Amino acid sequence: MTISLETLGRATRATALALVTCTLAVGAASAQSYPDPGETLDWTIAFGPGGGNDIMARTMVDIIQKYDLYPGNIRLENRAGGSGAVGWGHLYAQAGSGYGISTTSGSLITTPLQADTPWKPEDFTPIALMATDDLAIMVRGDSPWQTIEDYIEAGKTTPPTIAGTGTVNVDFIVPKLFSDKAGFGIEYVSFNSMADMQTALLSGAVDSIVANPGEIVGLVDSGDMRALVYSGAKTPPELGDVPTMAEKGYDIGVSMPRGVILAPDAPAEAQAFWIDTMKKIAATPEWAEYISTNLLTENIIYGEDFKQFLERTQAGFAEVLRAQGVIQ
Repeated sequence: MTISLETLGRATRATALALVTCTLAVGAASAQSYPDPGETLDWTIAFGPGGGNDIMARTMVDIIQKYDLYPGNIRLENRAGGSGAVGWGHLYAQAGSGYGISTTSGSLITTPLQADTPWKPEDFTPIALMATDDLAIMVRGDSPWQTIEDYIEAGKTTPPTIAGTGTVNVDFIVPKLFSDKAGFGIEYVSFNSMADMQTALLSGAVDSIVANPGEIVGLVDSGDMRALVYSGAKTPPELGDVPTMAEKGYDIGVSMPRGVILAPDAPAEAQAFWIDTMKKIAATPEWAEYISTNLLTENIIYGEDFKQFLERTQAGFAEVLRAQGVIQ
């Protein structure tokens, strides 16, 4: 049988068109394949229950489930240890997956500065910065230190113990910068969870703790704890008549970033899905209530802008820690 060149040309064009159509169809199917309802979302909380990271993650998951923003199951687990290294190490090991996710804190930035972690903040797939928050130095309600001046004066003779979540992170940087500027010493004690820190303070095992206002406002109301000073620009009224560090002449200019990341090299469609989901979360009344209740500052940026924010913040933290002689 003889096949003409014209016939062959038509066949070739038809084949090429079929291949293009098939490719576009596969591409469209791939773009629409995330999220797969059959895949469980592995949500890591890199610290123990009760802290700011835990509260934010659980608030987000409650909103996601209330508004049906994710079609599959969500496995939410606390993986505490190593100032976040354990939890974010677990996420790092899921490289390439779109189903590993985590909320962040200052430790995402500081832990790699002082520990030999295989990951850095920029290794993860950036989704969003959602808020920043500041810290208060807290003592027991029956502490003999009634004011921050009492605390500073006592620290010039005997450095008070002060507990924070993690080792070289924002919980360490804030009181360290403050004590250096105010001219007194501290003895920092690291804990893996806010619950353990609260127990340590209330039992008298430590003299003070550094905490996000939203984590301890109930204990302030009950009189079990008292705030002495606040690191932010304006003290939340829920803490009482408490001065800021800047008002006392010791402005430190440090806030804790709270955001969301996926595993390294997550598919682009997964990143796009979660950026869109965070936008939906941020628009809910439940998120507005969370920001208000936990006394946070809403500060939202997405994707690559969030990645650049993490890089800039890490460079700033590294400068502070080197100046303090904590890292080389």
